[in-house]
Amino acid sequence: MNKMKVGIMGGTFDPIHNGHLILAEHSRIQFDLARVLFIPTGKPPHKGQKDISSVNYRYDMTLLAINTNPYFFLSPIEIQREGITYTIDTIRYLQYKHEDMDFYFILGADSFCDIDKWKDYRELLSLCKFIVAKRPDWNNDKLEDKIKELNKIYNDSIYLLETPLINISSTEIRDKMKKKSSIKYLVPETVELYIKKNGLYE
Repeated sequence: MNKMKVGIMGGTFDPIHNGHLILAEHSRIQFDLARVLFIPTGKPPHKGQKDISSVNYRYDMTLLAINTNPYFFLSPIEIQREGITYTIDTIRYLQYKHEDMDFYFILGADSFCDIDKWKDYRELLSLCKFIVAKRPDWNNDKLEDKIKELNKIYNDSIYLLETPLINISSTEIRDKMKKKSSIKYLVPETVELYIKKNGLYE
């Protein structure tokens, strides 16, 4: 049976920005994904709750950002889960619910190079495939070496994404809002209007 190829784009999305969207769309095209599932993190293990915006804000911004792309979908599974949310639990759940799908986890070089700090990362690498994007501020030789090393163990399940190197970060956007600087073209216009309407990051 040919399984449907589904990308997973996880993140705090505080806020979601055009870098996330470009990464998801290039992954979809390059790896022939049927759809990309955006999953805002509920309570991430690496951040305190006081450091991130309400789940409702982050969910709404993600929905606004993706709703013009018919291949992008939004899932609330992590924000509905009690306690700290770990990627491994999400992947186990998705595979249990959707045996007809093959999952491709999309992430940047910085996150991937820290993957050995993730909960049950060995099982995670064996359960789903990974699409890793280079970053302009990253040692991409080091990244390629790590992918080669892990592919020997995990049956070539990690792929390098060729994509424009867009250096946008949510931290940068929050800082610009605090300084009352422009965030135009860093986020979709609908997200920019939502941030300003709700007084986020000021």
